[in-house]
Amino acid sequence: MGGNGDGSKSHGNVMFLICGEALFDVYVGEATSTGVMLDARIGGSPYNVAMGLSRMGRTAGLLTGNAQDSLGARLMKAATEEGMDTRFLRPKPALTTLALIGVAPSGAAQYSFYSEGSVDWAITEADLPRLDDIKAVHVGSYSLVLEPSGSSFLTLARQARGTQLVSLDPNIRLGVVPDRARWQERIGDFLRCADLVKVSDEDLAVLCPGKGVETAARDWLAIGPKLVVVTLGAEGALAVSDSHMVRVPGKAVRVEDTVGAGDTFQAALLTALDEMGHASPSAIAELSAETISRALVFAVEASAITCQRRGADLPHRHLLPALL
Repeated sequence: MGGNGDGSKSHGNVMFLICGEALFDVYVGEATSTGVMLDARIGGSPYNVAMGLSRMGRTAGLLTGNAQDSLGARLMKAATEEGMDTRFLRPKPALTTLALIGVAPSGAAQYSFYSEGSVDWAITEADLPRLDDIKAVHVGSYSLVLEPSGSSFLTLARQARGTQLVSLDPNIRLGVVPDRARWQERIGDFLRCADLVKVSDEDLAVLCPGKGVETAARDWLAIGPKLVVVTLGAEGALAVSDSHMVRVPGKAVRVEDTVGAGDTFQAALLTALDEMGHASPSAIAELSAETISRALVFAVEASAITCQRRGADLPHRHLLPALL
């Protein structure tokens, strides 16, 4: 692999490499005389995590396919404007995914994906960068079960294991890949590489049906991760390590919608661990209960801000509390 897919060597001070899809969230609005109003916004769980890290003062790059059309150009421009490292956006002769979003009265998002054969599928091992200047690799969402992207990201996670912090968020999207057994198999592969896992209680129920949250989290811990964090919606979050189990409450807010809330939690969790000096495989294994609690409270606070905004509009660092 030895480079960025274009023969060049990675350089600079990239700390977090986020792997997965970038797409457009398309909100379905009011009916018009000839159709419906649509509001298209840049999104995708991995894109949101990279954007969130950048807004929170981290250096982040996004490894994903980039369509050579107007939507791909807009994604590139937005990534640049957000201060993300764009060297890992790989030009691909395919279309950008669209995710149609309907919002329930509760604020919960309902997704319909138009992604077959899109750039999300197109990352190959030739696109993988060297990891020389990368501190952490985060993988997540439905790109993990698309091919060849999923196998390529798994190769990268295996290369990073033990040297770089490897973070995982399954972010299940059965609307893209409805085969639950396929998700279970692939997430199992990534669990063997991951140091840190963040998963929603809803996703955990899909992957581990019939098991309680604590039992499922401890079962995952036994596979390889050193810390498993489960987000519980309005109820807050739970974290399990070999030595500790920590719960923190949610924060009551007026919810506009929940789009990007989990991605915000992920970005804030990584930011908190990094600011406190724990963004490494060895440090994750030694976290105290107090440190875990601080990180969770910080992430809950960040998610609450996003829930009060429309779409995945993640907060900047100055809006969040001090950690140290």
